[in-house]
Amino acid sequence: MRLDSIGSFIAILAFVSSSFAKGHSTIPSRPNVVPGPYDAGRAMPPSPPRDEGRYCYVKQGYQDDRDDALHIKQALEECNNGGTIVFDKSYVIGSPLDLTFLKHVDLVITGAIAFDDSDVYYWQNNSFKYAFQNQTVFWKLGGEDVNIYGDLNLEEGKSVIDGRGQAYWEALRNDSALYRPMLLALDGMKGATMSNLRMRNPPNWFNIIANSSDIIVSNMDLRAESLNGVKIANSDGWDTYRSDRVVIQDSFINNTDDCVSFKPNSTNIVVQNLECIGSHGISIGSLGQYENETDIVENLQIYNISMTNASDFARIKVWPGVQTDFETHLKGGGGSGYVRNVTYDLLYSNNNDRAITITQCYGQSNETLCNEFPANLTIEDVTMKNIYGTTSADLDPQAGTLVCSAPDRCSNIRVENVTVTVPSGQTPVYECVNMDDSLLQLNCIDESDEERDTSQG
Repeated sequence: MRLDSIGSFIAILAFVSSSFAKGHSTIPSRPNVVPGPYDAGRAMPPSPPRDEGRYCYVKQGYQDDRDDALHIKQALEECNNGGTIVFDKSYVIGSPLDLTFLKHVDLVITGAIAFDDSDVYYWQNNSFKYAFQNQTVFWKLGGEDVNIYGDLNLEEGKSVIDGRGQAYWEALRNDSALYRPMLLALDGMKGATMSNLRMRNPPNWFNIIANSSDIIVSNMDLRAESLNGVKIANSDGWDTYRSDRVVIQDSFINNTDDCVSFKPNSTNIVVQNLECIGSHGISIGSLGQYENETDIVENLQIYNISMTNASDFARIKVWPGVQTDFETHLKGGGGSGYVRNVTYDLLYSNNNDRAITITQCYGQSNETLCNEFPANLTIEDVTMKNIYGTTSADLDPQAGTLVCSAPDRCSNIRVENVTVTVPSGQTPVYECVNMDDSLLQLNCIDESDEERDTSQG
């Protein structure tokens, strides 16, 4: 499936039609979510049908200041181990939810789930914390054999999870130290699908898939949109972390940070058939952020991606070999590890600043420091091919940058069949440093004076 326009992709969001379970006309049947054309290396574990007639409908509170967290947990406990939990009303979650006990259950969201935004500092103090990049999350779902799905044929406002991010983005203007929760975590999940849902306005990232395996995410509609020109902070679509065998496919993402990001110890991951708008690319990293830690990212297939109005497209970002201050709550550099066996294939670039970005000086504007302390993390066996479309005028005629911090830090980096054009009509050029130029079907130039990539993530 090749994406030639935004319009053609929107039609994919209705890919799974709503058939209805017998006797429950408002409950869509579980979609048959199959990875394609690529899979993560082996078949997903089977997910047997749920117990016939065993449905738990989540109760809805009615007070303006309600918290439906208890109702949600009660329904999940009641129908765990074989049942189907139905979210068919409008719910507000006002306290953290640890739902990592799930086993052999389906969660059907035809209504709306939102998170209370009346006090952003409540969530700063009460959300679940991750040491990695100081992330926090409203709720986390984990367990074994779980299917989470909705129905994208329903109107906007249905089959939706809403983070109400506006309040956090506004607060961030006066408090850069504010911890903002991610919208959803799959944490410790073994065998799950998530499909046919809308996600809106996360205070931070949309999703993290952490400590999990055998996950398929498909037919999702993610959008981060602010009011009154307020800057949206972060809003990554999906970040994988310490996870194996994950497929993310057939989805639409409009955001302001990475469309998908492979964080440390992401292995056997497939990302395919996505349309991304306004992002920072399909990004490996950032990696090597923490001293005395080893980051491995291996066996990635990125295929058939449309990227529009982004800063970057195919992107690998590695911290330098020494730790330095970066921004509030965040330091980076000095970690080790490797990126290995990665393929980017069939990428359509529409007005992105860079079609290709490789940096081992991430988070640093001090080029001298990066040269003095090359990255400890290596990049090897990477192929980027069949890349077409246009870049923006921002760096014209430069269309990308491939910079390794020392000659022995990158090996077997191949770039093939790149036909990206720049607005001026000049021959596109690429900054190439410490690379084997004979493997790059590009017009390489020496290191330029363009501003380094120091953005977060």
